[in-house]
Amino acid sequence: MIIREASGLKTALAGLLVLAALAGSHPAAAAESEPQPRLRVTGEGTASVEPDMALLHLTVTREGDSARAALDANSAAMKEVLAAMRAQGIAGRDLQTANFSIEPRYQHQPRNQSGVQEPPRIVGYMVRNSLTVRLRDIARLGAVLDESVSLGVNEGGNIQFLNDDPAEAMTQARQQAVRDALARGRTLAEAAGVKLGRILEISERVRQQQPMPMARMAMEKAYDSVPVAVGENSYQVMVDVVLALEQ
Repeated sequence: MIIREASGLKTALAGLLVLAALAGSHPAAAAESEPQPRLRVTGEGTASVEPDMALLHLTVTREGDSARAALDANSAAMKEVLAAMRAQGIAGRDLQTANFSIEPRYQHQPRNQSGVQEPPRIVGYMVRNSLTVRLRDIARLGAVLDESVSLGVNEGGNIQFLNDDPAEAMTQARQQAVRDALARGRTLAEAAGVKLGRILEISERVRQQQPMPMARMAMEKAYDSVPVAVGENSYQVMVDVVLALEQ
């Protein structure tokens, strides 16, 4: 009894294996298992826009015989700079201390007649206080630079030109990138003698380029006594698109 049941189970399993093999060799099943032909292309899009905001990095440096003297001199100058920034209408949220340091100044001694060099000695102190200013009215950039230097800013001066809301430029760059990718896909498909199908996958990569001088001279304006060329900001988007191919 037990021997017959075991024999019947073996026969059933063998039949299932035969059916699975036949199904796997069927043309339709083989076609379904083959990966769908696809094409991967990359498109690029760039949109440029005039900056409407500037980020300034201003530094006040003062020296003194003692740390206290250097700090007092630096603090007095920075207070005047901050008061001037507020008088220009710059809000407190757009003013931020970026760096503050107190460093000794050393004097290195020459070697004596015996060839021994004495260790350096402290001859004074230097205090450096840096301020980051976000200027939302870019037309006043020259006036702010001129006044800050007059009030004691003697280092820094780095300027970054920004856009408060680059969303519109980013939208234009994305649209251009997708159009570029699809155009490349059509060209490749036509050359290969195949047709494009639906979009299977799409992803983007964003990069903001450094401001570049504009070609037209109208952008090179002189604000008050400090000439400033604001140029333009370029926003670049790259998209990777995977397209199905129809044989």
